Amino acid sequence: MQLIDSHCHLQADRFAGDADLVIGAARLAGVERILVPGWNVESSEGALHLVEGFPWLDAAVGIHPHDAGEVDEAGWARIVELAADPRVVAIGETGLDFDRTFSPVDAQVENLRRNLALALATGKPAILHCRSAVGRRNAQDALLSELVSAGIGNRAWSFAFGERPPAIVHSFSGPLDYAEAMLDLGCAVSFGGLVFRAGEESSADVVRLVPSDRLLIETDSPFLPPPGAPRKRNEPEWVSVTARWVAENRGEDPDALGAALVGAYDRILRSGAGDAA
Repeated sequence: MQLIDSHCHLQADRFAGDADLVIGAARLAGVERILVPGWNVESSEGALHLVEGFPWLDAAVGIHPHDAGEVDEAGWARIVELAADPRVVAIGETGLDFDRTFSPVDAQVENLRRNLALALATGKPAILHCRSAVGRRNAQDALLSELVSAGIGNRAWSFAFGERPPAIVHSFSGPLDYAEAMLDLGCAVSFGGLVFRAGEESSADVVRLVPSDRLLIETDSPFLPPPGAPRKRNEPEWVSVTARWVAENRGEDPDALGAALVGAYDRILRSGAGDAA
């Protein structure tokens, strides 16, 4: 089965000693595409350094909501500079996290707006992290409001992206109507190990709604290991567990699903990668 990992932090410290072996194991497991997103300036630079040695990998650069309160103007200028690199195919990860407010909410919102503006300027989709505290949906509602306020779906965004999604909902978590609203805005949706956690049962309904050309899977390595994967460090080869879950819940042949996933990845992330401003 062909596989992709649309969100994998291979530049993280947990891979410092053996990233090349982990990448090789993923390749042997059938993983044909890996997106390596940054979460701050250093990790964004690290993503580009990593893909330099592995041309079949892609990079994303941006500021995570956890780091929103720490980045200064020089740091943001560096992110803008990195975003112009043709090896960078997306902006992020960015978003909102009201569960673990490591940065003040106001700083998160301002950071999200900057990342969205950069996505529009470069024509590279924004990778959206979104977490609310257990039993709440305030981050999801706030994120939707910000996307609408940013004008996603209007003429400027349509000109920049054409038929491609302007954003990717990373590691989906949330209620069905939130997913429907994201899809109405033209976003892509990615599923990872979070779908196996208690309280995320709505993901099984959501995955059946997502059009095949906007459907992605991921590991969020080294985090969120799925059932059967090592608990201490998730790795891209374990995206196969999520792929099987998707195939089962959509009632699709795994081989056909795999081909569709590769096609969706290339359409969403690679078809506009050379058009950076």
